[in-house]
Amino acid sequence: MTRIMIVDDHPMWREGVARDLGSRGYDVCATASDVASAVKIALATRPDVVVMDLQLGDGSGVDATREITTALPDARVLVLSASAEQDDVLAAVKNGASGYLVKSASLDEFDEAVRRTAEGDAIFSAGLAGLLLGEYRRLGETGPEVPHLTDRETEVLRLVARGLTAKQIATRLVLSHRTVENHVQNTLRKLQLHNRAELVRYAIENGLDAPE
Repeated sequence: MTRIMIVDDHPMWREGVARDLGSRGYDVCATASDVASAVKIALATRPDVVVMDLQLGDGSGVDATREITTALPDARVLVLSASAEQDDVLAAVKNGASGYLVKSASLDEFDEAVRRTAEGDAIFSAGLAGLLLGEYRRLGETGPEVPHLTDRETEVLRLVARGLTAKQIATRLVLSHRTVENHVQNTLRKLQLHNRAELVRYAIENGLDAPE
């Protein structure tokens, strides 16, 4: 059972999210309302996924995300925020968030996001990944060429960065699911990364985009 921690400074929202996730079979092992307690409790409970708000009583969820993912590299943070501003999304991703979902998402979308985050996927609300990548291109922050990757590996990386699952990538590129997974694993090894969330951050930082 996936262990979930919820960090939000609004008690009613925090309790509602805990109730919804619990009803769907998740083990809500902890909750917190501010940065200090979030870090302390995460270290004590070691959740698989931290659902993180950005606006906390004593600071930013970005700070809590950075501290938690630094101390617990295996923990994954899914930001759940009312803000869809690109600066907020970018700051969260750069500081260790595996994904970013806006609070207007449906319960089914939230459930899927939590599940896929636990599985190691990088999840964004519709349009947010493209928004970030587009902003990097606009600013000219395209970075260096991706080192030592084949054209197919680069193509798969771009689709991973947009939040597509291996099954969706396989369908789009007319490949088998196993072939896509092999490309992902080869790319992780070549770039010396550990999971899909790190692949997404790498792609964003290097301005990679996926073909339509």
